[in-house]
Amino acid sequence: MYVIFEGVDTTGKSTQVSLFAQSNKNVLATKEPGGTHLGTKLREILLGGELKGSFNAELFLFLADRAFHYDTVVKPMRTTHLVISDRGFLSGIAYACANHSDIDGAFLLQMNRLALEENYPEKIVLFLTNEALIKERLGAKEHDAIEERGVSYLLQIQDIMRRIVKTLPIQVLEVDASQSIETIYRQIEEFLND
Repeated sequence: MYVIFEGVDTTGKSTQVSLFAQSNKNVLATKEPGGTHLGTKLREILLGGELKGSFNAELFLFLADRAFHYDTVVKPMRTTHLVISDRGFLSGIAYACANHSDIDGAFLLQMNRLALEENYPEKIVLFLTNEALIKERLGAKEHDAIEERGVSYLLQIQDIMRRIVKTLPIQVLEVDASQSIETIYRQIEEFLND
C-alpha cells in the first residue's frame, strides 16, 4: 500500500513517518522531494531558494522528482510493503496553486497524475495545524526557503490541501497536529489498518 503523510511544515509528519518505520518491518519510509539520490539533489535546489522567481522551473523540478520517485521507489515496493511518503502530490498541487493563483488546478492534477503513472496513493494522512502552533514550532528551528514565506502562507497552503482532498477518490484522515505524538500515532495506525 502507498500512503502519503501531508501537511505544512512543523505539523509532525516526519516524526510520524519515522515512528512507523521504526515500529514496523514492513514499512518503507520515503519523502518528496528527496526520496532518491536524484531527489536529494533536487531537494537542495528547491528548498535552497535557487529557483526563486521561476515558477515553471520549480514546478517541473517537483514533477520530475515525483515521477522518478514513483517509478524507482514507490511502484516496485507498494505491493509488498507499506510505503509511507513524507509529502507527495498533494503538497505539489497546493504549493503551486498558492504561488501562482491563476494556474488551473485541474491541469496541475493532470500533470501529477502523469508523474504518478495514473496511480494515486491508497490513503492520505493530512496533518492540520493552527497559527499559534506554527509560530511555536517555527521558532525552534532554522527556516528553509518555503518556511521563510511566513505563517499566513503556510495556513493558506493548508486550506488548499483541505479543499483538494475533498475532490479526490482517496481515503483521508485529518489529524490535529497539536495532539500528543502517541495519540496521533494510534489514530494513524487505526486508519491504516482499517
